Amino acid sequence: MRGWNFSAGPAALPEAVLRHAQEELLEWGDARASVMEVSHRGKAFEAVAAQAERDLRGLLGIPENYKVLFLQGGATQHFAQIPMNFCVDGQRADYIVTGHWGEKAVKEAAPYAKPHVAASSADSNYTVIPPRDSWDLDSEAAYVHYTPNETIHGVEFHEVPDVGGVPLVADMSSDILSRPIDVSRFGLIYAGAQKNIGPSGLVVLIVRDDLLQRNPRPLPKIFRYAEHAAQNSMLNTPNTWGWYLAGLTFQWLREQGGLAAMERRNREKADLMYEAIDLSGGYYRNPVEPSARSRMNVPFTLHDSALDALFLKESEAAGLLALKGHRAVGGMRASLYNALPVEGVRALADFMRDFAQRH
Repeated sequence: MRGWNFSAGPAALPEAVLRHAQEELLEWGDARASVMEVSHRGKAFEAVAAQAERDLRGLLGIPENYKVLFLQGGATQHFAQIPMNFCVDGQRADYIVTGHWGEKAVKEAAPYAKPHVAASSADSNYTVIPPRDSWDLDSEAAYVHYTPNETIHGVEFHEVPDVGGVPLVADMSSDILSRPIDVSRFGLIYAGAQKNIGPSGLVVLIVRDDLLQRNPRPLPKIFRYAEHAAQNSMLNTPNTWGWYLAGLTFQWLREQGGLAAMERRNREKADLMYEAIDLSGGYYRNPVEPSARSRMNVPFTLHDSALDALFLKESEAAGLLALKGHRAVGGMRASLYNALPVEGVRALADFMRDFAQRH
């Protein structure tokens, strides 16, 4: 029996998507073969790829002057690839650091740019978002990079920051498609697929056309975004399985009512989790400033860490999976991505109350 999957990634996929893929795994459409066994340059797969892009554009309202790329790898690769494409050697790029992934992005950018930490909440152990008026931004910077949702520390921006005329770059790996956004506010959005899009091994990248004109250094074609855009993400053999599943997920999101419906559902799930924590009388604690709490990733600790192992053992036995917190912060973490139903969060909240009464 399937459990409720709270994994931070690779994360739960919609059950309807998995069953659809299962049904046509051996024989996809009229191909008489699996979708994983057909040419990415054949008309059948090209149609799937084009439909996936149309559906994503529709869900996010992506303007015509943006390219949508379906690339291999993970978002971490683009910590380096973004400055490779958009910065000359030594050019300043501003970074807003609110957790582990922002830290890592700064480190990976260093060989190709001059990353400047324009704001950081490290002093608070990443439990707040630095006030916008404290950010040290440069109007000549190549871009401003931030992580709208920090998967490990559970900190989320609930508004898109105003950074003037400098391109805003966002690592949306863990909150893309969880709510409507205004894509025109961004120069580039990128996201690993394994949380709200599909399986791991795929990255979706949305980039404004003018940024693709930058050519700051010699690069192999495989690293240049403009080359991938010119070939409709088929410069080399793409992750066809991941692309196909992403397309099914986009269709599922449309059937659920789109991103406005997902935002309402995600708010309900997050409210259930934070209520279970805040009304526990201190038995459970979430360290994040309430105004910065994530709707996607909810870290929490028990009042006595000696109970952690028992909590994990009993929760897994109850069908509540992957609740162990990241080693950087310890405790527990419940990831509430789109594919996790409200019923799963209710089951966890009920378990938490029962566990607290028994222990």
